[in-house]
Amino acid sequence: MYGLADCNNFFVSCERVFRPSLEGRPVVVLSNNDGCAVARSNEAKALGITMGQPLFQFRELVQRHRIEVFSSNYRLYSDMSHRVHSTLRGLVPAVEVYSIDEAFLDLRGIPLEELTELGHRISRICRRDTGIPVSVGIAPTKTLAKVASKLCKQYPRLNGACLMYRAEDIEKVLRRFPIGDVWGIGRRYVKRWTAAGIRTAWDFVSLPEEIVSVQMGITGVRTWRELRGEPSIDFEQQRSPKQQICVSRSFSEEITSIEQLHGQLASFAAQCAVKLRTQRSACHEAIIFISTNRYRGDSEQAYLNRMTIFPVATDSTLEIESGVRAMLNDCFREGLSYKRAGVILSGIVPRDRVQGHLFDSLDREKHARLMSAVDAVNAVAADPWSPTVRIASQAEKVLNHSDHRSPAYTTDWNDLPVVHI
Repeated sequence: MYGLADCNNFFVSCERVFRPSLEGRPVVVLSNNDGCAVARSNEAKALGITMGQPLFQFRELVQRHRIEVFSSNYRLYSDMSHRVHSTLRGLVPAVEVYSIDEAFLDLRGIPLEELTELGHRISRICRRDTGIPVSVGIAPTKTLAKVASKLCKQYPRLNGACLMYRAEDIEKVLRRFPIGDVWGIGRRYVKRWTAAGIRTAWDFVSLPEEIVSVQMGITGVRTWRELRGEPSIDFEQQRSPKQQICVSRSFSEEITSIEQLHGQLASFAAQCAVKLRTQRSACHEAIIFISTNRYRGDSEQAYLNRMTIFPVATDSTLEIESGVRAMLNDCFREGLSYKRAGVILSGIVPRDRVQGHLFDSLDREKHARLMSAVDAVNAVAADPWSPTVRIASQAEKVLNHSDHRSPAYTTDWNDLPVVHI
């Protein structure tokens, strides 16, 4: 059996840990630059605020219903995530961290009759030790465990844990479970299946395996088998290296000059390179994109992108930034006002398996030593966006609004909570 521990409305819950007065009140956490809703309390959802909805579209609701609005505080959320995952590791044989607010639990070998109580115990202890409410779904496969965890959120009477293993119970749930909510079935496939009359998870598992294979390949077949109770997705205690790394932002003000835009993209490239080195990888490809403000109907709209291929896979900030600069020079259009940009690294391979090039003129050992020294110095910086050492082309600061950010309660001595007795 497998479990999924899913933190309820995680970003909102993190804010509520340090502001208990927010319990029962509508709360929204915004994306970078205070642009869109990325987390909503149940009370905010009930008011009609949708995931990804721009703030300007529901600002009137904020004022009318006294909705508490927070800027994203990812340092706080990351630390709270580590606390939850650490708590889980003390309660079950093995944990696979899936995302900042989700973790799979390896429950194989635990007697079936003990699983319901274990699920309740996990939920209860996580709330007690971290302050974060956690829904625990337990089922024969990882995909069904995801379904069970969603049931916990829908039905409070389950008290934070749902064990789903009998065939008749699984069928009953899947007959009402929307196919768009199934883990592993993305929007493109949802459109395709819905057009074909496949609207629920049960409709999907009732299809012949051959049809699923033709339409979705081996990934779809794994999901199909998992929904039928056949474990087909491996449990991984160690996180696999990312196959794509992206850093992107919307800017607090529109950018018109190539120099200013280059500074922002250079900072994004540096962040991507750090993530690449952290997982001991190198990349073959880099992509940049720049776009105008899609919410401004009074100005010309454009989405521009370019890709470059490195002859030898690299993790050097200097080499990646150089490629970014060349791509920007190639695609930048004068006269436009840019609101969003990003850098994407792909073609990622392990650093110790990089294929050399006969005519490579770069001193890669020198680059490696330099990057190692820079990373060591910047590791003690309070903010990754304000590194102690940076390349000259990086912007001094990212153009980003965070007018509603809460204190870094757990990661900064200056922001430690004060208790009044």
